[in-house]
Amino acid sequence: MLTGILGSIFGFIIFLPFTTKKVEENLELFLFAMAVIAVTSSHFLGPEAVWTPALIESSLIEPIKLTLATFLFGIVFRLGRDPLKKKIVAWEIALGPRFFAAVIIFSLGLLSSVITAIIAALILCEIISALNLDKKYETVFTVLACFSIGMGAALTPIGEPLSTIAIAKLRGGPHTVDSLFLLKLVGTYIIPGMLLLSAMGALLRGVEVSAGESLTEDYPESVKTVVFRTWKVYIFVMALILLGRGFKPVMDAYIAPRPAGLLYWINMSSAILDNATLAAAELGPQMSAAQLEGILMGVVISGGMLIPGNIPNIIAASKLRISSRAWAVIGVPVGLVLMGVYYLILFGV
Repeated sequence: MLTGILGSIFGFIIFLPFTTKKVEENLELFLFAMAVIAVTSSHFLGPEAVWTPALIESSLIEPIKLTLATFLFGIVFRLGRDPLKKKIVAWEIALGPRFFAAVIIFSLGLLSSVITAIIAALILCEIISALNLDKKYETVFTVLACFSIGMGAALTPIGEPLSTIAIAKLRGGPHTVDSLFLLKLVGTYIIPGMLLLSAMGALLRGVEVSAGESLTEDYPESVKTVVFRTWKVYIFVMALILLGRGFKPVMDAYIAPRPAGLLYWINMSSAILDNATLAAAELGPQMSAAQLEGILMGVVISGGMLIPGNIPNIIAASKLRISSRAWAVIGVPVGLVLMGVYYLILFGV
């Protein structure tokens, strides 16, 4: 019975955001409601009590670092927005268009682990808006940069919800989980991948066009927008922590025993389901390092393939008005190539 209930909840999480507009517009509250139902079901139908003081404390405290980082960097970015925009074109001229693209793609990926993926995506939108290159090239630039941001943000607990959830879920097991755990676990795979994406961006070059023919950000953000986004991030991360605990009985029974290579490909579903949601459902402290690498690299890479897969994708596509089809035409081939390359690196078959 518990498996059926949790399976239904998982199905709702996958499909309702794409079929119901109200759910899509209130995704954080929807996920929180699903999380409460999942935890309550596991509490009464599972092998052990789930609603514990430790879980409640974790769900309230773990989101704080990412939430504060989102708010503080959001305010700083808002204050420095105009000077930044004035310098972007000058930097491109000074560095040259190809080297500029490579530097931006790699730098935003690396910085996202410190300033959060959300702020890195907002900076990306400002950069794209200032370039006035053709839409096709700017779309490629945006997608490659979002792949890099999504990968880099996974390296620290404040980078994005995925990394925050991963750290919270992996405590209490055989691994020594600290703020550098993810960097040590997957950093040697992620950083070369960001360099590869940067090289891909450098090989391409857009054509100069008038302002109306390029991608452009829709509007500057107000303080109210920054505060509202911060609150949504807190609820989002809290919901994912609860979801992860609620799904634990099913994950322990059906996911944890699977070999690392299979977990890697299963997580291509991250392209349509936010990668933090998958991490919350799948990760467990008793998993081996190989299993953790398979799960994390699978969700991190495939999260860039489609717009719903990652927070920076959603922000960039919305603010720059990139359609789902235009994103997929670029994101899916790039993601499949990366998935194939990393499978060979990780599993050697």
